[in-house]
Amino acid sequence: MKKIITLMVLLLGFVAAGAQGVYTKEITDSKLLKTSNKWLRKGAWRNGFMQASPHSSVNIAEFYSQYRKNQSQWDAMFQWLAAHDLLTIEKGKHPIEGTSLVVSVEDSKNQPLEKRKSESHYKHIDFQYVVKGTERFGIIDHVTSRPNTEYRPDVMHYDYDATLARFYDSTPDSFFIFFPDDWHIAKIENEGTEQTIRVIVVKLDYVE
Repeated sequence: MKKIITLMVLLLGFVAAGAQGVYTKEITDSKLLKTSNKWLRKGAWRNGFMQASPHSSVNIAEFYSQYRKNQSQWDAMFQWLAAHDLLTIEKGKHPIEGTSLVVSVEDSKNQPLEKRKSESHYKHIDFQYVVKGTERFGIIDHVTSRPNTEYRPDVMHYDYDATLARFYDSTPDSFFIFFPDDWHIAKIENEGTEQTIRVIVVKLDYVE
């Protein structure tokens, strides 16, 4: 009887997840959730970077876990961001000295959703910070999305149901972090009249 009840609970959990959608890595450890949120509020991770905070969509427990596993990269990135004028720095690739990290400064334009590809990465984390303008991001549901390409140099693309996607606008007071379980779409048009943006992109190593 106990086995039957356990199976029923698991089945109900899968059904509920399917009904609600799956958009990021599920964290059920309440202690980890509490610890990671306390860590975020203390702000030592900022390393001098005060211009923006994580968007509400960021998986804070994943942020905390990855920071602890690979602190030197995160510290180097935040220190670099704090030390440079991100509005006036030359666009292009900027290596962070002493690391394998490269900061991409991109002057770009948002496009209609149908022209933008969804993507995810297995080995890297996408840090994206819009310093000028408004960029719309989409995060797609795992349950109803399907890969539509072969996995190649750390990127996978998907067919997805746009009605189930979650859309968020990125402005200079927040940054986004997309971990491997955050299947996302970048540079989507928003309702504003100005679609020109400047965005800072850094790909950090994902540590298992």
